Amino acid sequence: MNNKTTISGLLVIGTLLFSCKDNNTFSITGTLKNPSKLKTVYLLQADSAAQYKVIDSARLTQDGGYKFKRSAAYVNLYKLRADTNQFDLIAQNGDEIQLNTDLNDSHHVYTISGSEASEKIKAYNDFTKAYTEKNNKVAAEFEAKSKNNQQQSDSLLHVYMPLFQKNMTVYSDMVLKFISDNKNSLAAFDAANALDVVKYEPQLIAYADGINGDLTKNPAVQNFIRTMAKAKPLSIGHKAPDFTINSIDGKPVKLADYKGKYVMIDFWASWCIPCRQENPNVVKQYHHFKSKGFDVLGISLDKEKGVWQKAVNADQLAWTQTSDLTSFDGAVEQLYHIQAIPSNFIIDPQGNIVAKNIRGAELEAFLTKTIH
Repeated sequence: MNNKTTISGLLVIGTLLFSCKDNNTFSITGTLKNPSKLKTVYLLQADSAAQYKVIDSARLTQDGGYKFKRSAAYVNLYKLRADTNQFDLIAQNGDEIQLNTDLNDSHHVYTISGSEASEKIKAYNDFTKAYTEKNNKVAAEFEAKSKNNQQQSDSLLHVYMPLFQKNMTVYSDMVLKFISDNKNSLAAFDAANALDVVKYEPQLIAYADGINGDLTKNPAVQNFIRTMAKAKPLSIGHKAPDFTINSIDGKPVKLADYKGKYVMIDFWASWCIPCRQENPNVVKQYHHFKSKGFDVLGISLDKEKGVWQKAVNADQLAWTQTSDLTSFDGAVEQLYHIQAIPSNFIIDPQGNIVAKNIRGAELEAFLTKTIH
């Protein structure tokens, strides 16, 4: 017998023996130490809206062991639920995932293997937990000091709010880096859901544009891509869609009339409390910057002219006011995808969108930096 032939045959047989992975299913197994009275664990699966629903259950063995075996049409997000504890997973056919934990551990530490994407989502959850604890500490300190110094709660807010905001900015930067480092993993998509869609719209649009391969088979990812594609024409850097709308005195007003200056399209309504609270700030910025080429175009979502006019007078809104008195169903509201107010778009002299939904101190800072 030829030795080379024998060795080759053994190698082939060995390869077959050690590659008998079922690529039509995935499995999740492990041990839950100290289950106490817990008898059953549940497997939850994300749907097209990234909402989780129970799809399976497993009885625990005497030593806390469990096993799930499922088939998946695409890579997806899952959660293992053990009583009040939930552990995030990402699975696809061919994965053999092991997740072990001790249910007596108050920190909910667990180990996971057999799925690189699940290991990535665990890393994301670890730093999310760290920043959640930081903000919880800030909130607890604020509440404790407010109770002892109720008359100074406003001044305390000025101290603690920047700390909270700084933590959120650092955390968001870490999320963005995580997405960039893992853009071909579903873990990045899960992390993207933690970002403020308004504040980080350009980054989320860029991420959606770059998604490809097997991830595009996931329905939730498909919905995200469609949503970002819809938002893209109205994102920063794009031309603002032109429109014509009637003013409060019945005269037609075009966005094109404002070309050559900075203009803020301000969507608001008399019944919108946050809008009315922001109006004094807009009035202040309007009077400060109007001589430097800044204007405001108000678009009211009111349905009655009387209450609209009364609010304009009460808040001393000196800029052009427009509306077709059809609330969110108005043509301009539909054109600009307005789903909540207050909402605003700042357009530069060339007609490009340069900022969106900025208010308070952020609005003043932007105008100070931009308009000289």
